[in-house]
Amino acid sequence: MTDEQRNGKPRPDWDQQALPADPQPGAPPAAPPIPSADHGIQGMAPSSPLGSHAAVAQNIRAEIAKAMVGQDAVIDQVLLGLFAAGHVLIEGLPGLGKTLLVRALAKTFGGESKRIQFTPDLMPSDIIGHVMYEIQSGEFKTRRGPVFTNLLLADEINRAPAKTQAAMLEVMQEGQVTLEGTPIPLEPPFMVLATQNPLEHEGTYPLPDAQLDRFLLKIHIDYPAEEEETAMVGRVTDGQVGDRLPTEWVAAVADKPAILALQAATGRVRVDQRVNEYAVRLVRATRKWPGLAQGAGPRGGLALVRAARAKALLHGRDFVTPDDIKSVALPALRHRLALAPESELEGQTADQILSAILSAVDAPRL
Repeated sequence: MTDEQRNGKPRPDWDQQALPADPQPGAPPAAPPIPSADHGIQGMAPSSPLGSHAAVAQNIRAEIAKAMVGQDAVIDQVLLGLFAAGHVLIEGLPGLGKTLLVRALAKTFGGESKRIQFTPDLMPSDIIGHVMYEIQSGEFKTRRGPVFTNLLLADEINRAPAKTQAAMLEVMQEGQVTLEGTPIPLEPPFMVLATQNPLEHEGTYPLPDAQLDRFLLKIHIDYPAEEEETAMVGRVTDGQVGDRLPTEWVAAVADKPAILALQAATGRVRVDQRVNEYAVRLVRATRKWPGLAQGAGPRGGLALVRAARAKALLHGRDFVTPDDIKSVALPALRHRLALAPESELEGQTADQILSAILSAVDAPRL
């Protein structure tokens, strides 16, 4: 059991101090300079509007790396979900830093984060809140649930039955909660980061298709590399008690309006018509591909383009390339497919089939 599970919620340590000049024992090394290749801002003047947004995005990424050792691909994909104003589902074993990632991300822009531990006895009112009558005042009072936040960590979401999971549908799609017939909008930015244990673990329930389809990305998180795990052990055990990775070194490099501006800038990233057509061809190919019982719906194409736009912005470009579509295809589509029984018997995975589809569908040359 992690410290977050024992405490019930993250520490309210919203300090915004920069990394000290002389790090204390256990402090991480200074954030590396922003590279100019894979994660760099290419061909974009820092003074341009999009260039400034890309710089903020890279600063957020660098701050998260101070708290979370390794898992660069996971960090990038979570940022794609945030910039595209979508929700992400993270699947992996316990203890890989999912809660830490949410706390660090919220701290980079001064946002609020809350955590819900999903259990078989969790009720919908425990998530969205309820209206109750107070005898003392003689009035009905609205008690807002933990869903009213900026970043909501739905921990082990597949440990709750479908009735409770369905309470998240309106929140994720409409950005609001309806209590006693009254819709209450959530303050943006709002993002659900749900974690899920692999289905072969006991006591889990498969998520309804309607809920899975509302996640922009499904991210796989695996064990860190050996050198990363060694660095993590050294950082946690040097000069402190317990096994908690601290976020004190994470500085606020943006605010909520900056995140909303980033999301608006992501929506302005240009997408050529041929790139849109390529995304649609990929999605339609999943509907007739051998080995799949069910392909991706129309939200699959939308997810491809939205995530690709965020990818372009993170890399400092104001246009989407076919390679952007390819790079987000697995997390954007893997949870929208249903394998045929023969594929499951052969041990195939959705990622393997998607890789075959990417190889078979020709990408446009721009």
